[in-house]
Amino acid sequence: MTADRSESASRYFDFRLAIGIPLGLMALLLLLDPSGVDFALAELFYEPGQGFIGRHSFWLEDILHDRAKQAVIFVGVMAIFGFVLSLMPTGLSPLRRQLGYLVLALALSTSIVTPLKTLTGVHCPWSLSEFGGAETFTPLLSERAPTEKPGRCWPGGHASAGFSLLALFFALRDRRPRTARIALVVALGLGAVFSLGRMMQGAHFLSHNLWTLLFDWLIGVLCYRWILYKAPQPMQLSQLAPDLAGGQN
Repeated sequence: MTADRSESASRYFDFRLAIGIPLGLMALLLLLDPSGVDFALAELFYEPGQGFIGRHSFWLEDILHDRAKQAVIFVGVMAIFGFVLSLMPTGLSPLRRQLGYLVLALALSTSIVTPLKTLTGVHCPWSLSEFGGAETFTPLLSERAPTEKPGRCWPGGHASAGFSLLALFFALRDRRPRTARIALVVALGLGAVFSLGRMMQGAHFLSHNLWTLLFDWLIGVLCYRWILYKAPQPMQLSQLAPDLAGGQN
């Protein structure tokens, strides 16, 4: 039965593709300089003499940035609270591994941003001379131009608030596959909206946010493989085709 299989083993997941495709995209972003696309998109939101159209927007700064980030932090706090309760003899005990996974994946997805920003020193679009600033643009792997104010804009920080919720997809995929798919769409949608909002403000280029998505996806996948995934046995794999044919999850 499908319910029994979901309890004893995970639904099949192709880790080769889930890890290989993001790594391949990362390699392409390093080999093929994305600055042409980045600048073309940034120019859509920039008005010479006035700046980026969303730089001082109440909705983009106070609502989509500050309030939305607080909402995601609340999700993380609730995950920690749930995990602590799962360590006690409560109704959450059967979900201990899922909650532990969620706490770890969310923490890693959001905590890697600040160290990477400090390490790379990439400037935001609004700081560049092309967009009314004073700094010189340099590609990610190039030596930074001399400056008294190193950048702190790679990868996209606010995008991680949305894309970090990809962890919900992996936490739910074996027990609640339909809900997991909804969580996947929500995480990708929020990450995309947060990314667009910051691009409209001149805080990030598109590639900054793509890197965030790739990092957060890989963290989710690797933590899932380490903590939650239980490979289906050969007999269970042979039962997968009839289940799919019958339309079961």
